[in-house]
Amino acid sequence: MQDKLYIPANSATAPYTVDITPESAGWAESSLHVVDLDGVESITRSTGDTEVMILPLAGGGSVGCGDETFELSPRASVFDGPADMVYLGTDQTYTLRGHGRVAICGARATHSYPNRRVAAADVAVELRGAGNCSRQVHNFGTATTFEADSLIACEVITPGGNWSSYPAHKHDENTDVETQLEEIYYFEIDDSPAGTPGFGYHRVYGTPQRPIEVLEEVRSGDVVLVPHGYHGPSIAAPGHHMYYLNVMAGSGPERAWRICDDPDHTWLRSSWEHQSVDPRLPFTASEGA
Repeated sequence: MQDKLYIPANSATAPYTVDITPESAGWAESSLHVVDLDGVESITRSTGDTEVMILPLAGGGSVGCGDETFELSPRASVFDGPADMVYLGTDQTYTLRGHGRVAICGARATHSYPNRRVAAADVAVELRGAGNCSRQVHNFGTATTFEADSLIACEVITPGGNWSSYPAHKHDENTDVETQLEEIYYFEIDDSPAGTPGFGYHRVYGTPQRPIEVLEEVRSGDVVLVPHGYHGPSIAAPGHHMYYLNVMAGSGPERAWRICDDPDHTWLRSSWEHQSVDPRLPFTASEGA
């Protein structure tokens, strides 16, 4: 099982670099496709029983669906501030045109919401944590900022040397304090000033009742799946900023992100009250990485 939870970069068939479906992940709801448009003029897909959020990782283009066309403004890289996002509901055919890498986040849905675009300038940017646990969150598709049926998605940037997804937390039960959510982590790591590839680490671990154990070195294009259990930290190596795209969905009746910390680590949150946010944040479109 552990081998299936880590998916190395470029494991998919071109023009896709990531091709994760509920069936390939061995779960029920969440999906992610990353398309390299530089080798093709366009791709045409159907949403079927899935709602999707489409955003450029690096590059830009347009999404045509029926008589609507939505523009995806160019983004230099995932470290260049938020991106435009286009939401499409179920049972539609669309054509994606452009250049660069584009992510298609998906989740099975029973209700279809109207197609619409969220401009990068309208994406809520959150600075979370403090000190060497500081990170930047782009809440383009979270439950409290965007209306959808089941899909939850966001981007996280962790400056080099920092820890994020920490304290380790879980969301694998439908209770008053948790929502059951499958989660996909898609990583990109920036190069050093000399151009050498960067790396980081990511951990997933379980409970005695539901054991799971993953500790992986992650590089650009890698994916880690979190079907259940505590996940975190995501650790950015010094000198290399870390980006990850989170895609989540669950089978519960409520679209919400409720989590429980590992009780051994939750004390850390109170330590942030006496620390400042990392001065390298926020990354903006004018500054990039």
